[in-house]
This record gives sequence, C-alpha cells and structure tokens, in this order.
Amino acid sequence: MEKELLFKVATPLGFEVRCSRPYWDFLVSEKHPALKGREEDVKLALVDPVEIRGSRKDKEVYLFYSGGQPRWLCAVAKKDGMDGFLVTAYPTDRVKIGEVVWKK
Repeated sequence: MEKELLFKVATPLGFEVRCSRPYWDFLVSEKHPALKGREEDVKLALVDPVEIRGSRKDKEVYLFYSGGQPRWLCAVAKKDGMDGFLVTAYPTDRVKIGEVVWKK
C-alpha cells in the first residue's frame, strides 16, 4: 500500500492527511476533472490553508480552503485520530457555511 501512496501531509490541526494514487486517479477522472495535475495545489491547501472550517454534518470532517475570490480550492479531509484521509477536493467560488476552526 505504501507504494500506492500519492501523498501524506501534516495539517495545521495536528493530524496528517493521506491520499493514494488510485483514489486521486478516481477523483480527477470521475468527480472533479478540473483538478487533474493539481496534486501540489491540493497538498498546499492542506498544509498552508487560508482557512479551515468544520463540516456541519460530520465533526471529524474539515474543509481546507486556499486561494481566494473569485476561485477557491477546497480540500476536504476526514480526521481519524492523528491520521486522516482526503475525502474530495474541488474548485469553488464560495466558502461553505461552517464553523471556522483555524484561520491564517
């Protein structure tokens, strides 16, 4: 499995987020093709976000925002102890409603 790992990065919230190569390939081919070739941008959103918000639906899910108006990049990660995984990532024109848990 370790050789299939695309990235594992530390977040400002004190947990690491991982993403496998097969999952990334699924994400950019099926869900968000606009992110193809933007792995580094997603990693940067997790490592050095402008803002992090908590999900309104799941207290272990966080939305990491980088960039700014008119186009944000949102990386969504689920925390599982000191580890976590990338749920999804997508470009967006607005920040979702939710509690701000960290701000640059």
